[in-house]
Amino acid sequence: MDLLSKDLTEEERIEKLTTWLVNMPSVNGTPNEAGIADQIAALIKQFPYFTHHPTQVWLHQIPNDPLSRKNVFAFVRGPKQTKQTVIFHSHMDTVGVKDFGKLEEHAFDPAALLDYFKTYTGDDTIREQALSGDWMFGRGALDMKSGLAVHLSNLLYYSEHPDRLIGNILLMVNPIEETSHGGIIAATEELLRIKETLSLDYVAAINNDYTSAFYPGDPARYIYTGAVGKCLPSFYVYGRETHVGETLKGLDPTFVTSELNRQINNNMSLAENLEGEMILPPCTLLNREIKDHYNVQTPITSFIYFNYMIYERPPEDIMNQLKTIAYNVRDMTKKYYEAQYEAFLKRNGLPSRMLTWDLAVYTYEEFCEKLGGQGVNVKALAEKIHLEYQKEDIRTITYHIVDELRKHDQTMQPCIIIFFGPPYVPYTFIEGEKQILNIIHEEAERFGKETGETFSIKRFFPYLSDSSYLSLIDLKNSLEVLTKNFPEWDSLGQVPFDHLRKLDIPSINLGVYGMDAHKWTERVYKPYTFHKLPKLTRRLTSAFLKIEG
Repeated sequence: MDLLSKDLTEEERIEKLTTWLVNMPSVNGTPNEAGIADQIAALIKQFPYFTHHPTQVWLHQIPNDPLSRKNVFAFVRGPKQTKQTVIFHSHMDTVGVKDFGKLEEHAFDPAALLDYFKTYTGDDTIREQALSGDWMFGRGALDMKSGLAVHLSNLLYYSEHPDRLIGNILLMVNPIEETSHGGIIAATEELLRIKETLSLDYVAAINNDYTSAFYPGDPARYIYTGAVGKCLPSFYVYGRETHVGETLKGLDPTFVTSELNRQINNNMSLAENLEGEMILPPCTLLNREIKDHYNVQTPITSFIYFNYMIYERPPEDIMNQLKTIAYNVRDMTKKYYEAQYEAFLKRNGLPSRMLTWDLAVYTYEEFCEKLGGQGVNVKALAEKIHLEYQKEDIRTITYHIVDELRKHDQTMQPCIIIFFGPPYVPYTFIEGEKQILNIIHEEAERFGKETGETFSIKRFFPYLSDSSYLSLIDLKNSLEVLTKNFPEWDSLGQVPFDHLRKLDIPSINLGVYGMDAHKWTERVYKPYTFHKLPKLTRRLTSAFLKIEG
């Protein structure tokens, strides 16, 4: 049956759209991520409205993208020619499918997966959900092709019912969300162009990325009025190499990074404390020594970086926290080596003597200042290394920059260098727009009474989101702590601060509902997502469009 057939109910159309989208692989970083944009745009062009307004659907090429990925835009102008515009936005990419194991070939086939889970013996709840018929399985079913399907259905609705549209709708579909948010970052310039060209006022943006229960039996459906941010604190450690036969004469950098890992990884005492929000601790994403091949020389350098979720904490406070930990690790390392060396001498009957295991601690900015004082052209050297390693992972590039700079330090002193690596994702929340917040609370309460749903409204979407790139909680001078301690910020930082300040769009996440995003058991709950969510989205959209600019 045609996806746009008038014989379909809204719920049936959204389910078919979701299935159609899931059937199209669009794993992040593959050519299919580019191809799906063409298919989405082609479908929208079949809407009756767009057959009469073909220029109001377009593809926006992401500059310098090796896969030629594109953003999709579609604009429906209301009959009253007002400036008020609500943005619907979703992402079209998914994570990979290796986690499906023997079911990998069926990862994009909701029907085949449903049949499989109906007889699944590994989890009674999942089997019962499959048998109920209320759940759809498949990679991207939850995160977040069902969300895109909801927005497409509502775009069709408003294009067919212009009398119910008192403003304008701009649909934006982005790639590259699951890694570096490259789609929405590139789209910020296009959003500004559209705003100026069409004289629009973006009153709000509605993302519908996935939401889930926070605990078994959690009855709530969550609405978020902001999104958590993220930074990647990184530690480069330069030790003192030695032969394994004289191991205590060296200074093992992996010992240092191991202790940094112990003190930071999953340490809730380092997390922020905001009442009523889901707060996550920092966690390790990479921890390794850098050695090209086997030999009996101890490691010279090691490297570790952490995922730090940010809610309200400015970069300056994060850096101060990291420096305190680094100083503690420095002192602990020295005491440990002194004690072990003393025990070594005693065990082997050797005369008492003492070596030094001093470690310097620098921020990247401080280390660059030190090198500048030695006559090193830090900027030119960093640019040279960036160019040399430009095809590598951007986090690896920052390591190589710091490593090369360290080699130019005339003192050759063992040290810890603290810096920020990519990505930096700004946190955002609605502040000052009381009308928007009042509308959300009022409509959620009203809709909850009508449908029996329980809504909980929170500030921070607890997973990384493209919503972070539509406005900026301006930290003013504190941002300098970030940019000056971020190697090659201008090219690797990827955050268009000026665009975000100019856009300043209140963004909410009114998400689809399901379980196990990024797992092979990923599934979306159809009764809420396909039936109730589209109606609530329209309620909020209509209320937002009544806000006077």
